[in-house]
Amino acid sequence: MRKDVRILLVGEPKVGKTSLIMSLVSEEFPDDVPLRAEEITIPADVTPERVPTHIVDYSEAEQSDEQLYQEISKANVICIVYSVNNKKSIEKVTSHWIPLINDRTDKDSRVPLILVGNKSDLVEHSSMETILPIMNQYSDIETCVECSAKNLKNISELFYYAQKAVLHPTGPLYCPEEKEMKSSCIKALTRIFKVSDLDNDGILNDNELNFFQRTCFNTPLAPQALEDVKNVVRKNVTDGVKNNGLTLKGFLFLHILFIQRGRHETTWTVLRRFGYGDDLELHQEYLFPLLKIPVDCTTELNHNAYLFLQSVFDKHDKDRDCALSPEEVKDLFKVFPYMPWGPDVNNTVCTNDQGWITYQGYLSQWTLTTYLDVQRCLEYLGYLGYSIICEQDSQAAAITVTRNKRIDLQKKQTQRSVFHCNILGARGSGKTSFLQAFLGRNLQKQRKIREDHKSFYSINTTYVYGQEKYLLLHEVMPDMDFLSEADLVCDVVCLVYDVNNPRSFEYCAKVYKQYLMDSKTPCMMVASKSDLHEARQHYSLTPLDFCRKHKLHPPQSWTCNTADQPAKDLYTKLTTMAMYPHMAQANLKSSTFWLRASVGATVFAVLGFAMYRAILKQR
Repeated sequence: MRKDVRILLVGEPKVGKTSLIMSLVSEEFPDDVPLRAEEITIPADVTPERVPTHIVDYSEAEQSDEQLYQEISKANVICIVYSVNNKKSIEKVTSHWIPLINDRTDKDSRVPLILVGNKSDLVEHSSMETILPIMNQYSDIETCVECSAKNLKNISELFYYAQKAVLHPTGPLYCPEEKEMKSSCIKALTRIFKVSDLDNDGILNDNELNFFQRTCFNTPLAPQALEDVKNVVRKNVTDGVKNNGLTLKGFLFLHILFIQRGRHETTWTVLRRFGYGDDLELHQEYLFPLLKIPVDCTTELNHNAYLFLQSVFDKHDKDRDCALSPEEVKDLFKVFPYMPWGPDVNNTVCTNDQGWITYQGYLSQWTLTTYLDVQRCLEYLGYLGYSIICEQDSQAAAITVTRNKRIDLQKKQTQRSVFHCNILGARGSGKTSFLQAFLGRNLQKQRKIREDHKSFYSINTTYVYGQEKYLLLHEVMPDMDFLSEADLVCDVVCLVYDVNNPRSFEYCAKVYKQYLMDSKTPCMMVASKSDLHEARQHYSLTPLDFCRKHKLHPPQSWTCNTADQPAKDLYTKLTTMAMYPHMAQANLKSSTFWLRASVGATVFAVLGFAMYRAILKQR
């Protein structure tokens, strides 16, 4: 909502503009009225909407046309004052003042107008018959108020309506000519309905309606009040109430009713609570709350965020198969202005046999987004209504900023849950296959992936010493002449070469010597395609001798040309190296370092699967 309101009073001379302002301030009719009142500011604590309000007078005798134009451009709302006993001043409303104001304001952002009929104490009749056709002709006119500066009739109401026209404008919500809600308002309220429909059954039940009521207005509805609301909808809208709950049709009808009865502040309260600005777009402060991330720190989702995302998954997994079909994914993202996940996501995370994203894959994709682009993650959580459903100040409450990696190295321990591994290697060495094998896909399944659906990332969980961790693999495109800092910033590097290609290892050796030899990032050499004949590498040292010389672990044999899922032990080793870089070097000659990690991974993978099945049964 706006931080202040600027009201300008214009009109013909002697209609009582200055008297209206002075009567408001002094609460009595002034004996001496100056040509023009000084600008006054009403403090926030004495206005109904708790917003500071500036009231500006205009005097043709004291001000030039240029000064008037400046005031029109600064005003948030303009009151056109006429005298109810002066027909000429009424005619000037349409012949002079409205055209003048429209000429000086942008067509797409017209200033709301209030017609003010002053001096009602001098006549016994109303001017409304004359004014109503004018109001119907000009959609910029919010309302008309008849008042009297002399006996203080409707003076406070006049300035309240003016303030309300700025803070709760009708224009963006409703088209009076068509007597229909505008499409942008319907779109916003539909998203609000879907976010509030916690079980995604297309109906707001009593619990959901009460949560909505508390969220927007800080008070629940009494049971009888709830019934009264539903009865009003039942009487006016077919299918507005279903299974004793409010449908989207009924929800929209209620807001049309509020607007038509002049209570559009109710609709604006709802819209603003759910993050919308005056243009009915989600404003930047809502989507991108402030989040400070120091250098060498990473971003992860916290426990409450995972619980929220689990509830979103459950809400849309209609058939309870623990995977999201294309239709279920589409339904989940209906609260977004665009589809955030493309077909590459299905090749970044785990899917079922039908190629649908599994529960684990869904959480993995959110973990990846949080790690690589936390601002995008905040935006996505904003669309889903995280701060509202979880009753937090903003989506930033969902993010954990990890401590500096240097401190982890000094203390030789980490609380992080996500580790980043860059995959480097010559073209055709098997990097893409290495990423896909992490998702449980052998070579036969990988051949079915369309070229334009491939991903340079994959993410999945591993178990290290009984702890579940996420390992994020990133395939770096081979370019010997230049590797950027971003290509090298990670927790562990995996150098992949093709054992069947005699020129494949040379790339790994050169990259290591040029970029990695003096870094503290642990490295693993992977001998890819180990099911094929091992060719002699055209390099001065064999891969094994190279690793010995540079104190690296021996090359790890690997293939994805298997009948079943490829082995996962290498990914556990990479995660272990990322978690304990100091141990990776210290335990270079010790096989127990790998053994402890691998045994822990096997045990906890089995336990984890059993626990996962138990959770699914509960769900």
